[in-house]
Amino acid sequence: MIPSLLKLAIITLMGFLLVKMTTFGWRPSLKGFPALSTEQRQIAENLKTHIKVLAEDIGWRNYETYENLDKTAQYIFRSFETLGYQTKSLSYHWNGRVFKNIVAEKSNSSSLEESVIIGAHYDSCFNPGADDNASGIAGLLELARLLNGVPLKTPLRFVAFVNEEPPFFMTEAMGSRIFVRAIQKEKQKIKAAIILEMIGYYSDKDHSQRYLPLLGPFYPHRANFIAVVGNFPSRKIVKRIVQGFKKGSSFPIEWIVAPGFIPGINFSDHWSFWKEGLPAVMITDTAYLRNPHYHRTTDFPSTLDYERMAVMLLGLKESLTQFLNYEEPLFSFAKEMSHFFCFGGILRIKGGL
Repeated sequence: MIPSLLKLAIITLMGFLLVKMTTFGWRPSLKGFPALSTEQRQIAENLKTHIKVLAEDIGWRNYETYENLDKTAQYIFRSFETLGYQTKSLSYHWNGRVFKNIVAEKSNSSSLEESVIIGAHYDSCFNPGADDNASGIAGLLELARLLNGVPLKTPLRFVAFVNEEPPFFMTEAMGSRIFVRAIQKEKQKIKAAIILEMIGYYSDKDHSQRYLPLLGPFYPHRANFIAVVGNFPSRKIVKRIVQGFKKGSSFPIEWIVAPGFIPGINFSDHWSFWKEGLPAVMITDTAYLRNPHYHRTTDFPSTLDYERMAVMLLGLKESLTQFLNYEEPLFSFAKEMSHFFCFGGILRIKGGL
């Protein structure tokens, strides 16, 4: 009996250690990046200004600090209007209070046309929320500036979502759930949603990046890349975003396509679109798998890398421009699926396209 129990204990321990080892990145990657251009330096300064206002001047942004949440909504609204966008607040009531999703678009857009949504949530989890998610909102506002006046074939809408964090997280009162159900009711067509969720924390230190179990051997060990996350119905969107990004930038980018029910894969507003069967992807620095300040009171503006954010964001702007002007060709299913490597028939975890 004892030898059998000992054998079982050893096997269990070995299995645990093996799984644990796969949560660390194994693939080597380069450190650093070239000096910033004048345009990239300006983007970095703009990002720093937005994040300082949101995470430092305003501070904690959630339903318990309702006044701060309202100040944030006003700041985002004014920022979009200053850029010349037609801006509106889509309000809903919860527990006796009014909460606002903020939508910005060009006045010549039609709600009947198939559009692309770029979104980010502006509340924080009872903390300053510099990376989570002032960085996403800053990226949203800066993309709105960078894409302003760029000829685009596909209508584009920028949406700042309220109430992504607890106690609203993955509930029907989540701001993005309210928004998605409303556009579905109005029969508005959505080509894709691209969600910016924590895009500001990077590190060149060895083994600074963690992963969900079993993924580590296929990804780099340094936390100096941006990631694109999608479910299987969104795989074409992931592919085109990554390919366009690589054409326009040398900034490191990784990607994953996996079942949408896996915890971590669905942790943001893209979940609300997936619930309605709409294609959506998340652009992220991988949150708690990298940032030690995640959901802590130390999530300050000073912890972020604005230079890397700027380089990444300019690459994303080029990728989105290509995506929004893309004309859908006829796809061969066999050819498309040849781009995907499945681990155990479930996860797409290869690092490149």
